Amino acid sequence: MKALFRHYIQTFKDIVKHSSIFTTLVLSVFLYSFFYPIAYQAEHADSLPIIVVDEEQSILTNTIIGAVANSPNVEIRAVTGNFAEAENMLRSQQADGILLLPSNLSNSIRRGETGGIGLYLSAANFLKTQKIGLGLASSMENALVEYAEKFQNISDFSPALSIHKIPLFNPLSGYGSYIFPAVAPLIIHQTILLGLCMLIATYRQNTTWRPSYTQLAGIFLCILTIGTLGCFYLFGFTFWLNDYPRGGNFWGMFIAVPIFLSCIIAMTLYLATFLDLPERAGHVIVFSSIPLFLLSGTAWPHAAMPEWMQILAQALPSTQGIQMFLQLNQMGVPTVIVIPKLLYLTSIGLIFLCLAVWRLKFAKR
Repeated sequence: MKALFRHYIQTFKDIVKHSSIFTTLVLSVFLYSFFYPIAYQAEHADSLPIIVVDEEQSILTNTIIGAVANSPNVEIRAVTGNFAEAENMLRSQQADGILLLPSNLSNSIRRGETGGIGLYLSAANFLKTQKIGLGLASSMENALVEYAEKFQNISDFSPALSIHKIPLFNPLSGYGSYIFPAVAPLIIHQTILLGLCMLIATYRQNTTWRPSYTQLAGIFLCILTIGTLGCFYLFGFTFWLNDYPRGGNFWGMFIAVPIFLSCIIAMTLYLATFLDLPERAGHVIVFSSIPLFLLSGTAWPHAAMPEWMQILAQALPSTQGIQMFLQLNQMGVPTVIVIPKLLYLTSIGLIFLCLAVWRLKFAKR
């Protein structure tokens, strides 16, 4: 135990001694926790420009325009009676949508006729399209309900049944709340991959270095400590600071963190045995970070990928880890649901650990 503790402390000293490794393993997590969410502080697309085409110019259309103007999602750029003019403004990107209030709108509501308001949206940005649609739908629905109540005895008109969407783990539908909880496990994954590869490659520059089992255990526990603290910092403080959904299943997360990290550390130890220089680790990061995120199923669903790509994605520990922590931290699923992922990460970790020990202690360089 004394030897293990000595190697454990010595690994910390070696990390601090090499500024590049210390920056990667420790400081980068703090930097990411502040600078990455800054890009998504404005989680919602607000005040999106639209053109209102008011062909009727009645009390009803004025009421609708007033209700739409109060919506925080949209900003009325112009009100016109000419649809062609509004269409030209949409094509020249002066607006993202057109709200058409037809000339027979009031009569159609009074008579209960089928027809109604036209909404034309630019498909250049689907996030903007969604926000404009939601903002206009809620505003116009309230205005139409109030107007239709005046004619409830002579008209069968009633707005369609409202559908209220309740997101499973992102109640505000914010982009930052969606993207950062998925990126956080990958940040830990990549910082460990880069930092530990650099550390092992630095040791292996000494051609006589053959670590003992105790030294390997000390290195393993040191990186596990750093990674665990980094996970708790991101999943706890950073999520709280930015008001991201968090704390769904604390004890499940508490169990999953060391298992996920152990798998990543074992895989990295094995990968590091193939690097001749510490700088080679940077090459691995450059081509792996974006594919790992895309294959996680967060940016693009696995069901929409080719079957061979789905198999590859599910085989990656990063995919299993990202999906697992989203389930535990944001969705609050019971721990029993993620047991298959925990077993998979444990199995892969043990395989890579055995391969890493064999490569580090017995394989020829």
